[in-house]
Amino acid sequence: MVKNKSNVIQRDAVVVKFVGDSGDGMQLTGTLFSDTAALVGLDLATFPDYPAEIRAPHNTVAGVSGFQVHVGAKKIETTGDQCDVLVAMNPASLKANLKWAKPGATIIIDLDTFEENAIKKAGYQTNPLEDGSLDNFNMVKAPITTLTRASLKHMGLDAKTVDKSKNMFALGIMYHLFSWSFDSTYDFFNKKFKNKPQVIEANKTVLEAGYSFADTVEALNSVYQVSKASMVPGRYRNITGNVATAWGFLAASERSGRPLFLGSYPITPATEILIELAKYKSLGAKVFQAEDEIAGICSAIGASYTGSLALTTTSGPGFSLKSEAIGLAVMTELPLVIVNVQRGGPSTGLPTKTEQSDLYQALFGRNGECPAVVLAASSSADCFNYAYMASKIAMEHMTPVILLTDGYLGNGSQLFRIPKVADLPDINPPVAEPNDPDFKPYKRNPETLARKWALPGTEGLRHRIGGLEKEDIYGNVSSDPLNHEKMTLLRNEKVQRIANYIPEQEITGEKEGDVLVVSWGGTFGAVEEAAELLQKEGKKVSHAHFHYIMPLPKNTENVLKGFKKILVCELNSGQFVNYLKMTQYGHNYSQYNKVQGLPFTVTELVQAINKTLEEK
Repeated sequence: MVKNKSNVIQRDAVVVKFVGDSGDGMQLTGTLFSDTAALVGLDLATFPDYPAEIRAPHNTVAGVSGFQVHVGAKKIETTGDQCDVLVAMNPASLKANLKWAKPGATIIIDLDTFEENAIKKAGYQTNPLEDGSLDNFNMVKAPITTLTRASLKHMGLDAKTVDKSKNMFALGIMYHLFSWSFDSTYDFFNKKFKNKPQVIEANKTVLEAGYSFADTVEALNSVYQVSKASMVPGRYRNITGNVATAWGFLAASERSGRPLFLGSYPITPATEILIELAKYKSLGAKVFQAEDEIAGICSAIGASYTGSLALTTTSGPGFSLKSEAIGLAVMTELPLVIVNVQRGGPSTGLPTKTEQSDLYQALFGRNGECPAVVLAASSSADCFNYAYMASKIAMEHMTPVILLTDGYLGNGSQLFRIPKVADLPDINPPVAEPNDPDFKPYKRNPETLARKWALPGTEGLRHRIGGLEKEDIYGNVSSDPLNHEKMTLLRNEKVQRIANYIPEQEITGEKEGDVLVVSWGGTFGAVEEAAELLQKEGKKVSHAHFHYIMPLPKNTENVLKGFKKILVCELNSGQFVNYLKMTQYGHNYSQYNKVQGLPFTVTELVQAINKTLEEK
């Protein structure tokens, strides 16, 4: 599309945030903007931010819903600290998000919503449009509601349907600001509303009206131009972490030859994994929405016993309920993957916000000596890889594996290069052969200590299984003290030996220096970017991000010992740093923690690392 604007702003990256009341359609607007950015050829990362309260009062800060998008010509690892463009559909959304706008940022508001009652309900003492508090920003006061209604006046639609379209007016303004085509959004309308032609026409009309309005507004005299990102050739799509997790499991099922079974119970923010896997019955996926969390995991254990790649998905509260059954999977030595998409806690906590506070729970939250493998994904797209690796480890080593993601990763999205399943690592489950004369239910592989996977109904493989302790090798129920100790040590050693089958820990930067910044899970992008900024300043800072937590990579001690100080950054009060201290790695640890239901910003991490550098 051709622009008449006089000033073109060239940028490597731009951050845009859409905010409004929970009914204003900001999640859809942000998603359509992101999808268009991907088709234009930009890299991206997104951060949907849902209100924690269901149906919060209209025009209140508690009811604000947001969607942040970071697009660029370079590799995008974070969703951005502050936004270049803020679209605020009501006073409450402006009040809640103004702190995330850069000085001089363009702020687009729906002028029609800035009525006296709405301004007071948002918590303002004075009208922000008149008190000078917004003088440092480029304000675009657009009567979005009025113009939306005017553009659809000829269609005879009811008022509710008309007003629901105003988010498309805001999207039209943004497409003008970035000189983007409507094509992909038109395609979305045509598919989404294929049986409602009037709705298709209405959305297209309002989108075009927003674009035309932007073309005439003096405050939008500039447009952004972001070059295409340089990417490895391949097939890409914009994917959320939860969908990527589901796809990783599907790939593992295909590669291993084991049918997929998910037994789960819906819980925010993990439900989307269940929903996504339910779409793939054609690939042999079986999905069971259980009556509760306990039934979900127990059905998965049953499926594992019968030879399936067995999964259960949840968040922190549900993970608590699954703890006894995880112990059953450890005792029976059956493969099982438990996904915990972490959220703010404890108890119900902040169900729509992100946190990393379930690490202790994953490591220790079971009765008895009950070791389980713990992995953590580091980005939305990376959830695919670690869902796949969790499946591989679980099946090849006959043990439960806990995969930690979080709300930031699960709900957020990135561009994902779709791999060929044939190019993924082999998965070789140790399935016992019929009538194997050497078969014993707890006879172990001498290297991995994994027992054979004896599927029920296979001739010659009858054996006992259950939650009671078993006799070494033979599998009879046993309460012998020495046998119990031996089996306990074997189960623990089996998990520890997995360190021989995972990659060594990598470092970004030099292998020796003043500060090693350590992180795990969804904090990767922000910590990596902060470390790289300080490296460019000539500071001796490196970064080690951990994906494998139990067991730790074999070279962990060597990685840590090359640095004078170690700064561990986590979205909790210090769980991984305490775990490192427990592992007898006696180093000079510092920590930087945040428990606000929000991801790290690069700015705060740079400040924390600099402070650590300055400390004697």
